[in-house]
Amino acid sequence: MISLIPNIIFIVLFSFALSLFIKNVKKIYRNINLGISIDRTDNKKTRLIQMLRIAFGQSKMIDKPIVGLLHIVVYVGFLVINIELLEIIVDGALGTHRVFAPFLGSFYDFLIAFFEIFAFLVIVSVVIFWIRRNMLNIKRFLSLEMKGWPKNDANIILYVEVVLMVLFLTMNGADLWIQQNSPELNYISAGSFPISQYLLPLFDGLSSNVVFIIERSAWWLHIIGILCFLNYLYYSKHLHILLAFPNTYFANLNAKGKFSNLKSVTNEVKMMLDPSIDPYSNASSVEVSKFGASDVFDLSKIQLLNAYTCTECGRCTSECPANQTGKKLSPRKIMMDTRDRVEAVGRNIDTNKGEFKPDGKELLSDYISKEELWACTSCNACVEACPIGIDPLSIIMDMRRYLVMEKSDAPSELNNMMSNIENNGAPWPFNQMDKLNWKNEI
Repeated sequence: MISLIPNIIFIVLFSFALSLFIKNVKKIYRNINLGISIDRTDNKKTRLIQMLRIAFGQSKMIDKPIVGLLHIVVYVGFLVINIELLEIIVDGALGTHRVFAPFLGSFYDFLIAFFEIFAFLVIVSVVIFWIRRNMLNIKRFLSLEMKGWPKNDANIILYVEVVLMVLFLTMNGADLWIQQNSPELNYISAGSFPISQYLLPLFDGLSSNVVFIIERSAWWLHIIGILCFLNYLYYSKHLHILLAFPNTYFANLNAKGKFSNLKSVTNEVKMMLDPSIDPYSNASSVEVSKFGASDVFDLSKIQLLNAYTCTECGRCTSECPANQTGKKLSPRKIMMDTRDRVEAVGRNIDTNKGEFKPDGKELLSDYISKEELWACTSCNACVEACPIGIDPLSIIMDMRRYLVMEKSDAPSELNNMMSNIENNGAPWPFNQMDKLNWKNEI
């Protein structure tokens, strides 16, 4: 019975962590579903290829070669180490040790060597990332929206990744020492250890029991760290590890310069152009919807998914011409503010037992200012720059629509232009009869 206690403890810890993770995933799913449904089920093959190319293949990361390569190393390292995690879970539940080794034979040695090499490369990459983020004063990491939690969150993940990789290598190094020096412990002689073998001198002079405790401690801390990391994702920008796949699949496939039309406005125009249509024939059945968006309830589910997927890398902001000229606009902040508002709404629903009660706040004005919205040039530079297909411009345009069509709140320059179009058929303040006068000046 005593020998089963570690197995029971592991199963309890794993079950608790998994249930907590599922609970948080359900919250995210509920919050995303607060948005409006839009149809993104077309062109399934194209969408699948896009997902595999961008999310799995990291194709847009190599736009910045050095950073892209380092990110790919960390990404691949994360994937391959999770293969090792499968064995750890089985060993923890059944009380075995390197359960896959007898079945995989020499291929198992290759896998362990592969894992170790990538664990080392991950450590190197993470150290470089930490130096870039904290010591090189890169502008996109110094923006106002990155102060406080966003910066701390990024650093926490870097620290955690280093600790997890060090624990993994320590576990393997102690395991190798036991294989070579303590046959009485009955450790399976398996694995190839190109990195952790250099840790063996650290165990010289220690008893078998001490090295065993080190190996087991590293094993337990490694798996507990992974389970904590799993549940930390909900609170972190690193949620994109999971959400990048659906986000790239459901991304907009239309040309970047093509904007969506409001069906309600389109129907109004059709009725104006077709006198035979009776505008009051279906008046009772027509649902009056809000023009544009003022809060997260008015945004689409895809836009809310975008907000949760944002990596806060700042590539969008660094490419934004408005931001470069000193304007207040930061596309990254737009996405961060949207996520913050969704989270605030979610907490409101949790507090009020599944029902949202008005809190006197909205995404517009309370989180995102009108100054930010009108600074946008709608050039799509942010959309092009995003490595995982996030579209901040769509949120900006929907909120602009609300300001113009619901509040009649637009800059004077825009109001003048629209008046000119209405009266003169052109944005310029010239009578239609005078439009061609410029040719006489040539």
